[in-house]
Amino acid sequence: MAKDKPHMNLVFIGHVDHGKSTTVGRLLFDSGNVSEQQMRKLKEKAQELGKSGFEFAFVMDGLKEEQERGVTIDLAHKKFETDKYDFTIIDAPGHKDFIKNMITGTSQADAAVLVVAANDGVMAQTKEHLFLSRTLGVTQLIIAINKMDMKDYSEATFNQVKEQMSTLMKSVGYKPESTPFIPIASLPGDNVFAKTDKMPWASATLLDTINNLVVPDKPTTLPMRMPIQDVYNITGIGVVPVGKIETGIMKVGQKVMATPGREGKGVPGEVKSIEMHHSQMPEAGPGDNVGINVRGFGKKDIARGDVIGPAEAPPTVASEFTAQIVVLNHPSVITVGYTPVFHIHTAQIACQFVAIEKKLNPATGEVLAENPDFIKNGDAAIVRIRPVQPLVIEKQKEIPQMSRFAIRDSGATVAAGMCIDLVKKV
Repeated sequence: MAKDKPHMNLVFIGHVDHGKSTTVGRLLFDSGNVSEQQMRKLKEKAQELGKSGFEFAFVMDGLKEEQERGVTIDLAHKKFETDKYDFTIIDAPGHKDFIKNMITGTSQADAAVLVVAANDGVMAQTKEHLFLSRTLGVTQLIIAINKMDMKDYSEATFNQVKEQMSTLMKSVGYKPESTPFIPIASLPGDNVFAKTDKMPWASATLLDTINNLVVPDKPTTLPMRMPIQDVYNITGIGVVPVGKIETGIMKVGQKVMATPGREGKGVPGEVKSIEMHHSQMPEAGPGDNVGINVRGFGKKDIARGDVIGPAEAPPTVASEFTAQIVVLNHPSVITVGYTPVFHIHTAQIACQFVAIEKKLNPATGEVLAENPDFIKNGDAAIVRIRPVQPLVIEKQKEIPQMSRFAIRDSGATVAAGMCIDLVKKV
């Protein structure tokens, strides 16, 4: 059997109408991941809807409403193979109403392609998406400068936009000097999949650049953490928690602890067996979705949102934590006392804002105000949060995979952030 290629999640982000969906569609079509026949159908459909030129975008924009409005609303996932990698491509909405989907997509990504149009340059969402990528822990970035055909494939224009982007990236903490900038024209198909004679000065295609991404190291040296997704009670076996191992290695025979557990004190146990895709394994590591049988866990002891870790380094339960957040989509303002739901790993727990310590410039992170009365859309802030019930969260510096969260309220993502400090529950 052929060795599986390494897998990566790649998200396409950027301002509305800068050509994210078209770029993805072009990449999938030129690489043979979408057939001529499918493409012909989409082209006819685009013409019918009076949206000629949108056929590549339609590859990703499957929803009828999206096709009529010409805007990406939901997240689309598509498989894409190169000779080197298996990618899952996530096309994230640029439209600001749909930013919550963009957060979900970006927090799952190993790398991001930020698409910026040569004719517009840096726009509002270009900034917002860049900052969010940083906050959500995306370390690998490719900047694709699109619509070069609208600027006569001018190298000078490309350099201007590159300069603008570089300034912005530095302010957020990305290093432009180690980031690839690629000129493309997705609609005519220049430099996306294949080299073009229109831009002889371009050093690489988008495809080459994606192929040069580095598969992130699996966090096997960090303490083991497995957030519980579901708990099953299987006759003859007993209690089986199921979930994805985020960090570290789990082994059969290992002494573990599930925290907070029902009483909030943690539940000790020993791993009897680990099963993945219906086969038994001696151990499992980051990214593995497993079902495990643990001696000592009763059906009532554990639930979704609890986290399993080694007995000697159990998952941290916080009575309070300090977080850096960015407010994306709140109808008015956030003040002390606000208690929305925090989505962190598999837990969903109401948490109260007990202090707003600093308001930050979202682009640079510099402090704009100490102890402000409120924060609103577009603001970044350092806040102190108290969960209404015990919650497992880790510091960004220690276990970043367990530090990030989204804040939701009445069906919308209000903010996103990461834990930078915490008070352990005693």
